[in-house]
Amino acid sequence: MKLLDQIWVQNLCLIAGYGSLAFLVGWGMRSERWLSAWKHLRRDVTGMISLGVVLLYLLVGTLESIAVPSLSGGRSLLQELTSSIPQEKSYSAPLSKAALSLSDPIPLLGRHLLGTDALGRDTLVQTLRATRSALWIGGLTSLIYIPLGVLLGMMAGYYKGWVDDVVQYVYSTVAAVPEILMLVAILMVLGKGLGSMAIALGITGWVGMARLIRGETLRQVERPYIAAAKAMGQSNWKIITRHLLPNVMHLVLIKFVLGFSGLVLAEAVLSYLGVGAPVGTASWGTMIDASRSELSREPFVWWNLTAASTALFIMVLALNLFGDSLRRAFDPKQGL
Repeated sequence: MKLLDQIWVQNLCLIAGYGSLAFLVGWGMRSERWLSAWKHLRRDVTGMISLGVVLLYLLVGTLESIAVPSLSGGRSLLQELTSSIPQEKSYSAPLSKAALSLSDPIPLLGRHLLGTDALGRDTLVQTLRATRSALWIGGLTSLIYIPLGVLLGMMAGYYKGWVDDVVQYVYSTVAAVPEILMLVAILMVLGKGLGSMAIALGITGWVGMARLIRGETLRQVERPYIAAAKAMGQSNWKIITRHLLPNVMHLVLIKFVLGFSGLVLAEAVLSYLGVGAPVGTASWGTMIDASRSELSREPFVWWNLTAASTALFIMVLALNLFGDSLRRAFDPKQGL
């Protein structure tokens, strides 16, 4: 695929991801339940702070994801904004004035807040660029497993009978296989790449969503409004899309946020194992993997591992805290 075509595909995928998220939130905000949850969430200090952190990561990942054809080599906006930061010849410690060397010190072309890696690249810039891989894996995988899990879960819960039996058999079979083994096997077939990783995680990640939606659908179909809709002669499709789906979308949102943190961790683990992001792709997992040899060298290089691990930890923590805040906001039993 030509560079220009890759840029357009990348930008279109970015638009599709944001469009899907905006559609989900916009659809939900039409209901009183979502509006009430938003009011409660705004009073949750932890939830709002974690939301701010997530949005900051989202901004950085977006800047790295938007490729501009007119820039040299189709560079991203983040690369263009950080192009003034010089590349050194080798390692340099944070805020050091010279590169690490066992002989004479090598003067640096500039100062680097978090030091540089083996290729002389600024560690802070590489850490920021790696945000893109985490967000792309979370976003692309969600576009696969959420529709699949919601569709199968609602079909099983609404139609029951043999449909429910088939869906339960399928997801029980998938869940019986160790996830890491299935992921590695799929990636060995598809090859390395963010797209391949998203497909593999999507194939294995829909089970939890299907179980959650099936259970909620079984509860909702016993409610009087479903019986009233059937008595009015509404079709099954209309009942599912107009009545059932809006009443389970809050669970989809909560599962999406909490599941996103797991996908970010999965991307880092798979890249660390060497079956995830390809060589040359900025990723927290590849940075951590490269740090294994750096920890045993002399002089000791600790900043690349620290930067990648800290960025990963903060993002996962913020997503989990925000997901918990969402769950409390939507759960009337919590009294919020």
